[in-house]
Amino acid sequence: MAILDLQKVGFEVDGKELLKDITLQVQAGNWLTIEGPSGSGKSLLLKLIASLLTPTTGNIYFNGQNQATFNKVDYRKQISYCFQQPSLFGQTVKDNLVFPFIIRNIAFDEQRAITALDNVDLPKEFLEKEIKTLSGGQKQRVALIRNLLFPPKVLLLDEITTGLDTQTKDIVNHLLVGYQNEGMTVLSVTHDEREISEADHLIRIVAGRMAESHE
Repeated sequence: MAILDLQKVGFEVDGKELLKDITLQVQAGNWLTIEGPSGSGKSLLLKLIASLLTPTTGNIYFNGQNQATFNKVDYRKQISYCFQQPSLFGQTVKDNLVFPFIIRNIAFDEQRAITALDNVDLPKEFLEKEIKTLSGGQKQRVALIRNLLFPPKVLLLDEITTGLDTQTKDIVNHLLVGYQNEGMTVLSVTHDEREISEADHLIRIVAGRMAESHE
């Protein structure tokens, strides 16, 4: 059984079809890369899978269960969305890394957070660093590890390497490959030609429709 099964999924706003007839199955542990022109509906597709938006037609199934039947919080613990523009809150990095523990009613594990920082080449001193002092690449890494402190079943990545230098991209991709090798399913939207050329599973979205699929 596919971990994700999309059946004729569409999304319409004010009579305009932004996505139409997206039928797609993703097997557990796969890394699916999604590419296509800007404005074609790639990010919209991720937001529908993440339950941040609701399809106006069709159905999305996670492990055989209709997305609409899940408790939203429970669902999002299993399918986690990482935004292109990192959305950090509070005053410090620690404020962001405490949050995944709070929503699970678990005591904050500082050593776990320090290890997560180290995994993306950030020192433990970053826990107390103010968000407003971080670079764009540092913010993106903090946002990513916030999603990974409690690894989800499915990780949705919306162009998270856009604007990162080559070294930081390599750090992020090395981390993600490690999680995929442990069984995490990854869906990533990208314009990066290297990421597209190295994709094991690739789909192309054009004008709200699936145009191509390559295994």
